Amino acid sequence: MRVTLSLFKLSFAVPVLVDNPDPGRANPMPSRSLLRWRATGRRALNEIEAAHRAVGGGRAGRFAAQQLTQAYVLLLSSHFQRFCRDLHSECADHLVNATTPAHVAAVFRARFAEGRKLNIGNPNPGNIGADFAHLGIDVWRELHSRAKLNAARQRKLQALCDWRNAVAHNDFRKPVLNGRTEPTLSEVRAWRAACHGLAVDLDRIMAAYLKRQTNVAPW
Repeated sequence: MRVTLSLFKLSFAVPVLVDNPDPGRANPMPSRSLLRWRATGRRALNEIEAAHRAVGGGRAGRFAAQQLTQAYVLLLSSHFQRFCRDLHSECADHLVNATTPAHVAAVFRARFAEGRKLNIGNPNPGNIGADFAHLGIDVWRELHSRAKLNAARQRKLQALCDWRNAVAHNDFRKPVLNGRTEPTLSEVRAWRAACHGLAVDLDRIMAAYLKRQTNVAPW
C-alpha cells in the first residue's frame, strides 16, 4: 500500500504506539544504522578499551589513562551521534519512498531534514527528541513506555553529553559536573551500555512505527 497525501497530516502528529514488544527479544532484522553501530562503533570503542588495559602504572600511566578516558567520552558521543543521525535518515527515507504523489514526497524530504540538530549538535535527549518529532513520533515517551530502564539510560546519555562538552571545550565549570574535572572509566562504560540499550530500543520502536505508517517493514 502506498502512502497518500493524508500522511502529510499524520506525519506531524505524535502517534501512540500500541505494540510493546518484549524488550529482551532479539530484533531479527535490525536497521543498517544499528548494524553499523554494532560493528564500526563497537570496534572503535573496543580499541580504546584495549589501549586502557595496555597503559602502565606510575605517574605517566595515570596521565595516559586520564587522556584515554577523555578520548573515550568524545568517541562514544560521536559514534552514538552518528547512529542517531543515520537512523533518522533511514526512517525519513522509508517514509519518503512510501509517499505519493512525487511532489508531496519532495516536501516530506525537505521537512524531515530541516534544521536537523543531530547534524551539528550532540546526541543529547533534547536534540534526539526534536529531530525524531519531525517524523511524527515522541521517541522518549515511547522509550519510557517500552522499558523502565530507559529513564535511567536517558539520564546517563545526558551525563555523557555534559562531559563531552566539558572535555571538548576544556570547560569543567558546569554545576552538573559537581566540581570534577575527570570522568571515571566506570562511568564511561556505564554510558556506553546506556547508549547501546537506547540504540536497540530506538531501532525497534522506529521499525514498529514505520510499519504502521506505511504497511511495509522498513528493515
